[in-house]
Amino acid sequence: MSLLRRLPLFLFLAPCLFAQEPPFRLDDIGGFQDSANHWRKIKNDSYVIQALPNQPRYKVYQVSQIAANILLFQRANGGWPKDYDMLAILTREQAQMVAATRNKDDTSFDNHNIHPQVAYLAKVFSATRKEDYRAACLRGFDFMLAAQLKGGGFPQRWPNPRSFHAHITFNDGVMMGIMNVLDDAAKGANGWDWLDDVRRKKAATAVERGIACILAIQYHQKDGVLTGWGQQHDPKTGLPSDGRDFELACITPQNTSEIVSFLMKIDNPDDAVIRSIQAAVAWMERVRLTGMRVEKFKAPKAKYLRHNTDEDKRVVADPSASPIWARCYEMDTDRPIFSGRDGVKKYDFNEMDRERRTGTPWFGEYPKNILKKDYPAWLKRNPHARKVEP
Repeated sequence: MSLLRRLPLFLFLAPCLFAQEPPFRLDDIGGFQDSANHWRKIKNDSYVIQALPNQPRYKVYQVSQIAANILLFQRANGGWPKDYDMLAILTREQAQMVAATRNKDDTSFDNHNIHPQVAYLAKVFSATRKEDYRAACLRGFDFMLAAQLKGGGFPQRWPNPRSFHAHITFNDGVMMGIMNVLDDAAKGANGWDWLDDVRRKKAATAVERGIACILAIQYHQKDGVLTGWGQQHDPKTGLPSDGRDFELACITPQNTSEIVSFLMKIDNPDDAVIRSIQAAVAWMERVRLTGMRVEKFKAPKAKYLRHNTDEDKRVVADPSASPIWARCYEMDTDRPIFSGRDGVKKYDFNEMDRERRTGTPWFGEYPKNILKKDYPAWLKRNPHARKVEP
C-alpha cells in the first residue's frame, strides 16, 4: 500500500486517535527549529509546500503526531529535504503533496537537517518499540553513514552534491550535528540503547574518521599559527572555501565553538586533540571584539529575494558593551570580513548593503560559554593538558 493511500490512517486521524496521549514526552525538538524557521520566515518558491499564515504546530508532548510527520517527510533514499517544520500541523492537501514527492533526491543536511530526525526517531523507538520508527530511524542512520566523504568529512548535501555543497561543511550544524548523533549511537546514549552491534561499530569508526578530518584541516595561518575552522572546507585541499556569494572563505568562531565543544567530550584526549583545542581557544580569545555593539533601528519597509524587513542595523561604538565576535574572519589577518550577494569583501559592516545587513547574523557571542565555563572545566578534568606544549 502506498504512503499516499495510508495518509488518512496514520496522519489525519492522529489527533483523534492520540488525543489522550502522551505516555511520554520528548522535549528535545530544538534541532528542528532552524529548518522550521526557514520554512516559515524565508521566501522560497522551490518548497514542495508553502507555510500558511500562522500555521499551527503540534505540542511537544504530541510525540506520535510529530513522528508521523517525520515519517511522511522522509525520502525513499532515507534522508529528508531541508527547510520544513517537523511539528507543523499539515492540511490534507499539504500532506498529499509531500507524499507525492517521496522519491525526490532533494535531501540535505543543511540548516540542522536529517540528524535531528534520526536522533528523535531513535528516542521514540526506544520508548515505544514500534517497528515503523526503528525502520525509519535506521534508513536515516544508514543515509548519514553513506554520506561520509573519503577524508572523513560530511558534505552539505547528499547524494550527488555539486559545487560547495560537496565540500566538508561545518556551517548550519552539518558535520558536528552528524558527529554528535553518531557518537551517541556508538556509545548507546540518548536513546540508542537498542542499536545493533554492527551499526554501533560503524558509527564509532565514522566518528574516528571525522575527528581525524577535523584535526587535519584546522587552519594554519601563513606564519604557522594554528587557529580554527571555516564554514566549509575543500575536501581535496582541506582549506576553507567559499560558499554562497556572501559566504567568503574564512575562519568562523561559531563553527569553531561547535567543534571545540565536541572535541572536549573526548575521554583521555591525546596530545593532538589537546593542541587543537588549545589553539582554537587561543584564537577565539584573540579575535574577540570590544567597545562596540550592533544597533537595530526602524527603517522603511523593503522586500528582498529571501526576506522582507522594516529595520536596519549598524555597528556603533560602546565602551560598556560586552565582547562579541564576528561571524567571519579573514584567514591570515584575523580581520572581520563581510560580503553582500555581489561577493565583494568588505571590512566595515556599515558599508554592507541593507539586504545582507538584515539578512545574515554577522555578529554573536558564539564562544562565550566555552571561554568562560567549558574550557576551564575541561582543563580541570584533564590536568595533563596543561603540560602539553601548544
